[in-house]
Amino acid sequence: MNGKPQTAVVTGAGSGIGRAVARKLLREGWNVALAGRRREPLEETAGGFGESALPVVADVTEADAVERLFAQVTLRWGRVDVLFNNAGMFGPSGDPGEISPEDWNAVVAVNLTGSFLCAAAAFRAMKAQSPQGGRIINNGSVSAHSPRPKSVAYTATKHAITGLTKSIELDGRPYGITCGQIDIGNTRTELIEQLNRGPEAGEGALQADGSRRVEPTFAVEEAANAVFLMASLPPSATVGSLLITASGMPLVGRG
Repeated sequence: MNGKPQTAVVTGAGSGIGRAVARKLLREGWNVALAGRRREPLEETAGGFGESALPVVADVTEADAVERLFAQVTLRWGRVDVLFNNAGMFGPSGDPGEISPEDWNAVVAVNLTGSFLCAAAAFRAMKAQSPQGGRIINNGSVSAHSPRPKSVAYTATKHAITGLTKSIELDGRPYGITCGQIDIGNTRTELIEQLNRGPEAGEGALQADGSRRVEPTFAVEEAANAVFLMASLPPSATVGSLLITASGMPLVGRG
């Protein structure tokens, strides 16, 4: 705003998509707060970007930690222009009868409650700042559209992220706050590499018909470019929903 660098908060910034998005924003001249549970990976993400990067150890499931995160950002840079709500976990593999209540609650705490707590803190900051407004981008998943086998907890939370996104978008209108969701399928991260390895190296990811196959992937930097596209739009435009997958991913139709 007013010629100053824009400010973003990226959760889950210590690895994978979060790290790629944080570095993309930093390379584009943004100020970025890097949030995660472990300091060392955050410092690695921030390496070489100087004062533009602010690593903050924060557990998104803890309301007080989230409040401290956003307080540090506003104290340092005066505003929050973008939140990339990215922290998440896949959770246990099993059918609904095999998932324990404890495992279910752990996935909900990170993927859904954590996303809500961060969005709520960002919403309050964007509502209070001058000029008012900002953008929240929620990292959904292709599992917000169609589940993988044995992923009930993860899939349920990612469907819920869609409802969270739409509600924030609606409630943010009076304050210039927009909210969109990016659903990313098979970008090249450790999680997808693990799925593609299968129980034994090279077996591949479990498919709906019980078979396994090694699925196509794409570079995580391309996912970061898509998030940056959403983040860098002017306040007069927003992307409500963006689905980006590896070409040939077994998602549409019959695989």
